[in-house]
Amino acid sequence: MKRVLILVLIPFVFSLVAKPNQKQTKKPKVEPIPNRLIDYGQFKKIVNRSETERETHRLTEEQFLQMMAEDGVVVLDARSENRFRLLHIKGAVNLPFTEFTKDNLASVIPEPKSKILIYCNNNFEGNEQAFAAKSPAASLNLSTYNSLKAYGYNNIYELGPLLDVNQTKLPLVSEPKETDPTSK
Repeated sequence: MKRVLILVLIPFVFSLVAKPNQKQTKKPKVEPIPNRLIDYGQFKKIVNRSETERETHRLTEEQFLQMMAEDGVVVLDARSENRFRLLHIKGAVNLPFTEFTKDNLASVIPEPKSKILIYCNNNFEGNEQAFAAKSPAASLNLSTYNSLKAYGYNNIYELGPLLDVNQTKLPLVSEPKETDPTSK
């Protein structure tokens, strides 16, 4: 009788352990704070729609070089102006991510249908000053790609690999530092 009782109770005990109390798993209802200039729901939709396409638009070093040579292509560097000046792909235009607005983007990308090539800190190693690595989930390419989508740009390609600045075939250049006229 004891064996039967134990055999009957074991599944019951496991079911209590396996199923957490529903009160513990329910998320509290949170009222959103209205702000017509912030739309997290739309942001998530853009990220979800872009996931598969983005992967098919990631380029090897050779593919990136080939596309750079095409007419009308914009190579966009969304890093800070300071890092851009230290080292960037020759021919790239700099518009720091924090400066993305409809008008600023239109000033560097002439047509919404323009082919845009992007790269970021996490595409290069060997020069921590110019290309300071970000957390992989915070890579600037991810934010840049999705923000360009949010502004209506759809012809976006991204440099895929991690390249050594001393071995890459991509032409990297720096801009001279501006001299302070008061330091003479």
